[in-house]
Amino acid sequence: MFEIVGPTLTLRLPEEADVAALFALGSDPETTQWFSWGPYRGEDEPRAWIERAAAERAAGERLSLVIARDGEAVGVTELTEPSRRDQRAMVGTWLGAAHWGTGVNAESKALLLYLAFAVLGLRRVGAYANVDNARSQHALEKLGFVREGLLRRWHRHGDRYHDVLVYGLLREEWADDVAVEVRGEVPAAFAGFGE
Repeated sequence: MFEIVGPTLTLRLPEEADVAALFALGSDPETTQWFSWGPYRGEDEPRAWIERAAAERAAGERLSLVIARDGEAVGVTELTEPSRRDQRAMVGTWLGAAHWGTGVNAESKALLLYLAFAVLGLRRVGAYANVDNARSQHALEKLGFVREGLLRRWHRHGDRYHDVLVYGLLREEWADDVAVEVRGEVPAAFAGFGE
């Protein structure tokens, strides 16, 4: 078991029991409009993602966590592109549209940033936002992320390439202002990451 528990949310490793909820969330075209995948067409897709997430976690390539409220999955947040040498990673989050504007994004990011900076010892966390996704840009800036530049034709969606903005947050800029409890052991491939 590995969980990061906050005031109203828990971040935890994805499991088979999350398939139906993730399918319901990810089958909404509004939810997936900025993604390189989706919308989900069947439960085999979130099930395959859960299996892939376990393999990527074991390899130290990506740490994917389900965002749960009252035990039910409401989205996913991840540390991606980890660099042990540089003590950095990227963060990505997606939520079902019903949870937009409810504070779930801010709290889940606060929990993930606690994991990144206080537990793993990272020095920097970055994020990408599509140039047309003002909601994502605003949410990152509200959390203290600094817009650092534009990456042209960076992200592919089907046959189309999209420009993205890159954001960064340094450990010394991080506002550790949410009550957090970490339960269980950090997945082995990420233990001692920032040392």
